[in-house]
Amino acid sequence: MTIYLDAVWALNFLLDFMLLMLTQALARDDTKKLRLAIGAFVASLTVPISIYFPESIATSVPGKIVASGIIIIVAFGYRNKYRWVKLFALFYFVSFSIGGGLTAIHFLLQRPFYVHTNGFLTYNSGFGDPISWLFIVIGFPIVWLFTKFRLDKHVQEKIRYDQILPVTIEMKGKSYSTTGFIDSGNQLTDPITKKPVVLCDEVFLKQWFSEQTWADLERCYHTFQIEALPAEWEKYLQIVPYQGVEGNNMFLFTLRPERIIIYYGEERITTRKALIGIQFGELTKDASYHCLLHPRMIQTSTIHSA
Repeated sequence: MTIYLDAVWALNFLLDFMLLMLTQALARDDTKKLRLAIGAFVASLTVPISIYFPESIATSVPGKIVASGIIIIVAFGYRNKYRWVKLFALFYFVSFSIGGGLTAIHFLLQRPFYVHTNGFLTYNSGFGDPISWLFIVIGFPIVWLFTKFRLDKHVQEKIRYDQILPVTIEMKGKSYSTTGFIDSGNQLTDPITKKPVVLCDEVFLKQWFSEQTWADLERCYHTFQIEALPAEWEKYLQIVPYQGVEGNNMFLFTLRPERIIIYYGEERITTRKALIGIQFGELTKDASYHCLLHPRMIQTSTIHSA
């Protein structure tokens, strides 16, 4: 039997690339396509290894699991354990979904038996024949598109208003960008100025501060020693009282930004009438977003074409 390694390798690369793209879409990750292509190339290396070294540990179940973990790191990078586990699980979920879809279509279209005068006869055409290859080449993109469409539709119907959007904040002469989550449950506003409050975590906000200044600010927050606030930040800081989930009266350190820009689809939303609430810690374990946006900002801010 003749094996065309280049053809099998190329097909495997394309399939792995599409699986990684679907994983990226489900995770709503911003990894560049070039990096996904590199990850797909690493994944496709299993083809020559399986052919030339069929008894190697890479072809065993533990070897394949380890290889999958390496593929995720190459394709998406490693930020923290939680994000890696989520991407790893999504990658296998996508693989099983696509494989299950192809199997379902295969059994739907094939004719596993036919009636003969002597009874029922079954047959199997085997694997690797031209019909099977053509089925994979045509069926895989169809199942991929169907899976992505249905999952995207499910996300739209479930979330709709809650979305992750690019955000740029300008403050104290510096501008930094991150991702923000429109939280329909965030109704925090300053009771005096009525400005909406955008909650940002320390991972993002520390870019404006030195390590010492941030430590001083955090100490002032926990001890409520307002007189010990860093002098260079006094005019930017504002304390906003609010009621906690248990009904307790609490307070929040907020910053007055020069401008907040939110990229909402094809539109660019700009506002100067908002406060930045300081979260001393991370908002999410997987670092998928660093700001909780106030829904009123989408409704009342100035909108421009992006």
